[in-house]
Amino acid sequence: MPEENEETIAGESLALDAFGLRGRALENEPMAKHVSWRAGGAAAHAYAPADLSDLAEFLRELPPDEPVTFVGLGSNLLVRDGGYRGTVVLTHDTHGTMRLDGDFVFAEAGVASPKVARFAATHGFEGAEFLAGVPGTIGGALAMNAGCYGSETWEFVVRVDTIDRGGRVHARQPSDFETGYRHVRLRRGRIGEDEWFVGGWFRFRAGDGAHARTRINELLARRIATQPLKLPNAGSVFRNPPGDHAARLIEACGLKGHSIGGARISEQHANFIVNPGGAARAADIEALIEVARATVRERFGIDLLPEVRIIGEAVVAAQSAAPSAPNGGET
Repeated sequence: MPEENEETIAGESLALDAFGLRGRALENEPMAKHVSWRAGGAAAHAYAPADLSDLAEFLRELPPDEPVTFVGLGSNLLVRDGGYRGTVVLTHDTHGTMRLDGDFVFAEAGVASPKVARFAATHGFEGAEFLAGVPGTIGGALAMNAGCYGSETWEFVVRVDTIDRGGRVHARQPSDFETGYRHVRLRRGRIGEDEWFVGGWFRFRAGDGAHARTRINELLARRIATQPLKLPNAGSVFRNPPGDHAARLIEACGLKGHSIGGARISEQHANFIVNPGGAARAADIEALIEVARATVRERFGIDLLPEVRIIGEAVVAAQSAAPSAPNGGET
């Protein structure tokens, strides 16, 4: 963090100590550091909890009307340039817990999905290989029923734990949710608003771990060959419409390589928007999303639905009209 913020962070930490909190609190945290597009505004507040009990205590201390968003690897998230006027909970944990629990694989929400694929293979399970192609955390995979290569997350879920605004942890079954293609809804309550995932138990089939590891390597090679992984991106921007592929429709509209500001529709995969030089604004990316959506709607009569979440405030017109900083930077 910049030196000018060190006193703020230290002072915030002292205030948190009064509540017995052990995590790291940040003010005006640039969300470009936490989303895979490497673009967008700042969060008014951010908190990286030390563990589940620390997260529970933190949520209990938040004002009841404070907007809250949980962010893992930020691989399906765009924060508008005006920032997010609320609290972001940063859940990604490189040391997050994975373990065998009887015949099930347990993973905390902050664990990267590819790690779970490798963990399952190492312990002689097959079926988790698709998670190697999911560029987010298990919490994100649960929240959107992430999937690829013919499999989806909730096919394998046997139980999840969620946490609510009051810091209470709930053990929930798949029957508590409505799930579908890139869709998960809590039947009573709103996942992502009233409750958030903190862990999940998965049933994968016993099999040949060596075969699973080979399959993981094959899927990763396929991703590298077909997706612009060397450039900042957020994975697939749109859901595939029934019986078709968003990438095919966008490409058929001649939009590969189309750019706005620093953002560009990938020449390698038309359902990816990339930030090649790291200079794209969130507004550039959002405008490109709308161009692709409007063009496909006009030509094919199909309304593409975004997979990515867009949160926060747009920069108001008066700010946009202000003189540019040197080299075109934001003022």
